[in-house]
Amino acid sequence: MILCIDSGNSRIKWGIAAEAASAWLAEGVLAHEEVGAFAALSANWPQLRCVMLANVAGPAVEAAICAALGEAAGRVRIVRSASSAAGVVNRYENPEKLGVDRWCALIAARSLGVSSQLVVMAGTATTIDGLDAEGNFLGGVILPGRALMHAALARGTAGLPLAQGVYADWPRRTDDAIASGAVEALTGAIERAWRRLPGEERSCLLSGGDAMTLTNHLVIPHRCVENLPLLGLRVLASLSLHREA
Repeated sequence: MILCIDSGNSRIKWGIAAEAASAWLAEGVLAHEEVGAFAALSANWPQLRCVMLANVAGPAVEAAICAALGEAAGRVRIVRSASSAAGVVNRYENPEKLGVDRWCALIAARSLGVSSQLVVMAGTATTIDGLDAEGNFLGGVILPGRALMHAALARGTAGLPLAQGVYADWPRRTDDAIASGAVEALTGAIERAWRRLPGEERSCLLSGGDAMTLTNHLVIPHRCVENLPLLGLRVLASLSLHREA
């Protein structure tokens, strides 16, 4: 069994899979303050062969997760971004500086197809990354997510609220104007990146908490894939265990 843990900025996602399985046997989401739940998870799945951990939430969260895992902590493999893995070549100027969640999402995308791909993770921050048909990571952009955009306007202006509005083509309420502006900014950035993506065969993968909101407004071909970083961790785990066999 493999336990994959994606520790993000706002929450921690996890999934358990048999080593060759195509579906998760169990999965869930935890707040950072709920990491103690990994103790029960470890006890309930004593046959864990390895634990793959990708963490962007800092060393304190990483240490808390490992401590909660108890005996299984000895089987934790901390995943870092690398120059290449699983058919993906990391063309970042400093490959190790690429966020490990983005790296895992790229590996997941490559496992799902070999065309040029736009890999979008829409969460606390939104990342838009390009992958060519040969598996080269072209680079990407980082934007505030929808909630951060709303919060920035509420913090940085005297008269704008923390918006609870809805999207409209031509908003006529301030809350709707803010909500619509955030969606327009994100979908516009995705569609611009799509136009730069090389190759005639292209795909766009959308993941993260805001994926279902954005999918209603994108005009490019795309599909939503849940938990891309977790899938990437599972791919890396399978490769690592295969090398050891």
